[in-house]
Amino acid sequence: MTLRIQVLGPMRAWLHDEPLLLGPPAQRAVLGLLVLAGGQPVGLAGLIDALWGDQPPASAVNILQTHVKRLRRLLEPGRAPHSRSEVLPYLGDSYRLGVPADQIDIMRFRRLVRHPADGGEVAALTEALALWQGQPFADLPLLAEHPRVLSIVVEHRAALGRYGAAMLAAGAVDRAISAFEEAAAAEPLDERGQARLLRAYAAAGLRAQAFTTYHAVRRRLADELGVAPGQELTAAYQEILDEDSRAHVLTGPPIAVDRTVPAELMADVPLFTGRAYELGELDRLTIAPEPDTSAIVVVSGTAGVGKTALATRWAHRARDRFPDGRLYIDLRGYDQEQPVAPSAALARFLRSLGLPGEQVPGDVEERAARYRSLLAGRRMLILLDNAASVDQIRPLLPGSSDSVVLVTSRDRLHGLVVRHGARRLELDVLRREDALALLRRLVGEWVTAETGAAEALAAQCARLPLAVRIAAELVHLRAPVALAEVVGELADHRRRLDLLCTGDPRSDIGVVFSWSYRDLPPDAARMFRLLGLHPGTDVDGFGASALLGGEEATARECLELLADRHQVQRNGDRYGMHDLLRAYAKDLAVRNGEVDLPCRVLKFYLYTASTAMDVLYPAERDRRPRVPRPAGALPALDDSTALAWLDAERANLVATAVHAAEHGQAWYPVQLALVLLRYLESGGHYADAVTLHEHALRAAESVPDHRSAVHLRINLGVVAIQQGRYAEASAELQRALELANEVGDDSAGVRALGKLGHVYQWQGRHPEAARMLAGAIALARHTDARGTEARGLGNLGRVRLRQGRYADAAEDLRASVAICRDIGDAVGEA
Repeated sequence: MTLRIQVLGPMRAWLHDEPLLLGPPAQRAVLGLLVLAGGQPVGLAGLIDALWGDQPPASAVNILQTHVKRLRRLLEPGRAPHSRSEVLPYLGDSYRLGVPADQIDIMRFRRLVRHPADGGEVAALTEALALWQGQPFADLPLLAEHPRVLSIVVEHRAALGRYGAAMLAAGAVDRAISAFEEAAAAEPLDERGQARLLRAYAAAGLRAQAFTTYHAVRRRLADELGVAPGQELTAAYQEILDEDSRAHVLTGPPIAVDRTVPAELMADVPLFTGRAYELGELDRLTIAPEPDTSAIVVVSGTAGVGKTALATRWAHRARDRFPDGRLYIDLRGYDQEQPVAPSAALARFLRSLGLPGEQVPGDVEERAARYRSLLAGRRMLILLDNAASVDQIRPLLPGSSDSVVLVTSRDRLHGLVVRHGARRLELDVLRREDALALLRRLVGEWVTAETGAAEALAAQCARLPLAVRIAAELVHLRAPVALAEVVGELADHRRRLDLLCTGDPRSDIGVVFSWSYRDLPPDAARMFRLLGLHPGTDVDGFGASALLGGEEATARECLELLADRHQVQRNGDRYGMHDLLRAYAKDLAVRNGEVDLPCRVLKFYLYTASTAMDVLYPAERDRRPRVPRPAGALPALDDSTALAWLDAERANLVATAVHAAEHGQAWYPVQLALVLLRYLESGGHYADAVTLHEHALRAAESVPDHRSAVHLRINLGVVAIQQGRYAEASAELQRALELANEVGDDSAGVRALGKLGHVYQWQGRHPEAARMLAGAIALARHTDARGTEARGLGNLGRVRLRQGRYADAAEDLRASVAICRDIGDAVGEA
């Protein structure tokens, strides 16, 4: 079994290279705590304390055991029932994670940092830092302040410092600056880290940036700590002030350039930030995999993600590898102008390689042959920017192994990979830390003064470099308005694209997105628009089929096409959009007359959720609403898939319920809440349960649907009981009992009385608990609900045992058993 776990960033796991859905936050937190223990056992008390602090629910141990059971099912799907778990063994009163250290990224990180192999410290640090995908457990706020998580952050900062120092010593100043900036951003009051950053700026000739950084740190120290800069930071500042600081600039001797050698690269990108891992990957991928073959690398990614910037930065860094020249062309594959035809691109390259214009052949195949001849034996870089298709690129590929071809495209260019052995680098949005670092370099002290607003601004830009740069310009235009006010303006999704408009078609976010959209086939274009209307985070093939209103196969084809063109992001079998693309897609949908989420989507989610609940809790089927089967493709759910479907779709279920409640479709949140309570309650998804039921209750009261409102109030009371909020539970249940009496709903009255009995029992108010339960039993007898009467008698018997009324308790329990036997309820009888 190959199980891999990632915690340096969002928590992820893969089994046999297939991504796993690790379940709700509390369940993921249990696994995270065991990862943090580094293979050592963790006691139940320690897990409970980390999850709930000093206010654990009464059922904490049961909830914890349920989480572990589900994790075992996920991580060891082939384990025989009742056999010992190897991945999560139980040791006395503790659990331990039995996964090899080299399969867990934090363990590999520590091994590489603490014990570099023969490849040397730089190689080990490069590999270690490449593992870092963001803050540890970035998707688990529950663990953010855990001491061991904070320790990992410190270790990462130290590794960045060592790596930056090594890069500075080697003359790779840009890499040193990126590392030192990331470390300094993580701990702004670390004077040693800030001093290293100042010296790196000076080494790169960025003295103004060094001075700005020093004064910002000096003010921060005074404002937050009431101290002046210490000796090390002051010494670094004095060195830069001194004229002799020029000795720190690490430049090599001037390189003699043959003027006949083409040097067509665009200017390097100003204030390029981050992407250390991707630059390292380009170093590796541009080495030909086999002799006599050219290295062809495709950098693919969504619009505005920085493909051209990355390729240009790498090309400048690597120019010494290509002494015979660097060719560049913008193929305009996604542009307002017509794409550059291969024949035109070849004519330009031939002239760049020294062929007089009158000698350029007229036929495209002849041009390609002459081009290959001129490249033979030359070590050159050919940068093909903004390519639309393989056909546009194929004639521009060299015939020898001496040159490297670097392609950027929004398309994955599968044909180039399959037929020509190209290797692909998928470019994602900036890491959170890099997005903040870019903002800091663009707008300066606003980011330092308003860190929270800066993080929000980066998120509103979906951490797309192009959007971040446009937003930074907006900040400057709004000066001296606070950063938080700009964030407030951008909070409206409908205005965000307008505010990020620059008037330049090559840098306007909406225009850049439109170049990808305009070439989509009709079904894929419609899918793109409808995804903008979906209030959830992502969809699978069945959800997409419900959106499109067609066959699942057609929906999946559309999703795959959109993923290949980086207009959606694929994660396993699910597909989602970042916020800016979603806003653009929604705007397109509205302009196309598609103004709201299709009702068929709500019917799909409601029916499939109801089916999953019938699989998981068949005995309670009659207590849930009956939901008619909708038209369209539906997943086949069974014991092994029903819970996984609910876990995967929970965010969508809640989001669609909120959306429907706010758009006058009360039936959906009301029925969905009544269907899902048991799942949300047993899984510990209390926040989602409260959100869903509060919106459902408001929707029911607006119709009005009094009977549903009574049961929704009871459900809210049940959730409050589970959270230990007994006073709120009591108030909600009392109100439900009053409403049940008003509308004459005896079944709701029985539930409300029984749950009130539970509240009083937990509060130690046994006489009141007995009175409530006795009322529930009497009402159950009146309505001939014998199963409910039996459960009530059992609960009453247990309360009377606590009161010391043993004879009464025995009588109640015997009566409960007798009814269970009579109605054939073996579980209740046991």
